[in-house]
Amino acid sequence: MKYRAAVITVSDSCARGEREDASGPALRERLEGLGYEVAYTSVVPDEREHIGKELIKCCDGLAVNLVLTTGGTGFAKRDVTPEATLEVIDRETRGISEAMRAASMLITPRGCLSRGVAGLRGSSLIINLPGSPKGAVENFDAVSEAIEHGLKMAASDGSANCAG
Repeated sequence: MKYRAAVITVSDSCARGEREDASGPALRERLEGLGYEVAYTSVVPDEREHIGKELIKCCDGLAVNLVLTTGGTGFAKRDVTPEATLEVIDRETRGISEAMRAASMLITPRGCLSRGVAGLRGSSLIINLPGSPKGAVENFDAVSEAIEHGLKMAASDGSANCAG
């Protein structure tokens, strides 16, 4: 099955046109390389309302299977992507975030500083990734194989076969 994805870059400076978005295109390239159809991309400022509206648009309006956000997961006061995500998801998928942080810790001791969350809104999976292209792709790669099975389960009408 070919899955549809969206990539949302959360960055004040990119949204104002002061800096070029590098993370969004890096994630798009990785997704397309894995066979995903990237149906939508956007850049929004670090504002809960803007982030939440984009997440809802992608999940409810565009009915994508996977939404990746990049940026806004750190300790800065304007880093509110996790909070915006928690406001719109139905069910949190903590194992994804935990696995990404664990993988990041093998690369850098700062990996534990990511506050990114993941969760389901309906049958769409939302995953918060770091704002750097390298960090975003590394974190996605850490869970990409498992995500495919998760998307299959989320799209099913009943229980998916989890054996094997």
